Amino acid sequence: MLKQKITWLGVAIVLMVVIIFGLAMMGSILGAKPKELPVALVILDQTTELQSGRTFKVGEKIREKLVSNSALPFVWHLVDSEEKAQEGLDNREYYGVLVLPADLSSGLLSLATSSPNPPNVKIIVNEGMNTQASTVVSQELWKAIKMVSGDLSQLLFGQIGQEMEQVPVEEAKALISPVNIQEEVVHPSGANNASGNAPGLLTPIMWIGSLVTGVVLFLASQKAVAAGSRRSMVSVLQAIAGLAIVGIASGFTLWMASSWYGMELTSMRATWLFLWLAGSAFFLMQSSLLNWIGFPAMPLLVLLMFFSVPLLNMPPEFLSQTTRDWIYSWIPLRFAAEGLREVMYFGGVKAVCINAFVLWSVAGGFLMLLLASAFKASRAADVTPTSMTRGYKLK
Repeated sequence: MLKQKITWLGVAIVLMVVIIFGLAMMGSILGAKPKELPVALVILDQTTELQSGRTFKVGEKIREKLVSNSALPFVWHLVDSEEKAQEGLDNREYYGVLVLPADLSSGLLSLATSSPNPPNVKIIVNEGMNTQASTVVSQELWKAIKMVSGDLSQLLFGQIGQEMEQVPVEEAKALISPVNIQEEVVHPSGANNASGNAPGLLTPIMWIGSLVTGVVLFLASQKAVAAGSRRSMVSVLQAIAGLAIVGIASGFTLWMASSWYGMELTSMRATWLFLWLAGSAFFLMQSSLLNWIGFPAMPLLVLLMFFSVPLLNMPPEFLSQTTRDWIYSWIPLRFAAEGLREVMYFGGVKAVCINAFVLWSVAGGFLMLLLASAFKASRAADVTPTSMTRGYKLK
């Protein structure tokens, strides 16, 4: 066995396969960490006047503390109202929002009085945008507020100490935890949505279903042409049949997810239409490559899926710049997963914009290529008999 060349060739092939699929499944995500997550900061704090005539306003101090903290994996966007911040959440511009209320300074000073009114700092988490990123935003914002609370306690003790000689025990306890934290979740993913990762699960299922459809119809078209059917008509019927089968498959997939596994869908119809669009783009791409290249296209399609799947539920801010530029920026499965996320968690078909446009463009472009493959095959068939006839005469 050890003397056979095929044995050592097999070892080399196995190592090459492990390297390629290891790069696809691990290389792009291992070591991924959050960085530059867009988060909105809303400062509504109003200046409060002290008994001594001096003013007290802590909102700007908190802003400076947060913005200058390089340990936080955020890119802060200063927004002047909660309504504008909510619009940014709806438009998938922010993973979260931190709101400092208008009564922040006055509420903090009230802690040293007989009627304390601690301010409520609000954390808003955009769960539908990405569960993994929103979890990180929630955890880091809680830590940041706890850290700021310690600084506020020292500031208040110093500020109040200038106003009064002694601070009662109960009031001192209140000053230790000077703010209340409220957390709100917007665009929730719903029940049985794989913790918000359902779009990343439905997309590869649709890719595989479309690929099987493409292979079956490719083989059927070859047999039809061999039986004497016109290639141009076969290509047209190949496209029509494929789109119909993908439509049925996408609807069945959603019915299965909802009925069998209890996936909560805000709009079954809107989700089905977009999944059908994604599956159609996949099918037309796969069928075009099969018609032009043949079965050698299969390794390319399989590798494309393996390189794409680990990235579908990963926030782009977690990825390295190389992965974002060279893989994530162009893979078709990414546009399908992001579009599904918009449809399922951000308001249906009306929420979809650039992702639907990209998929429509992919579908239209590869439909033209699929139909054009019939003429390429016809010319090849016309050349072959001529060459054979010339060879026969020379002989």
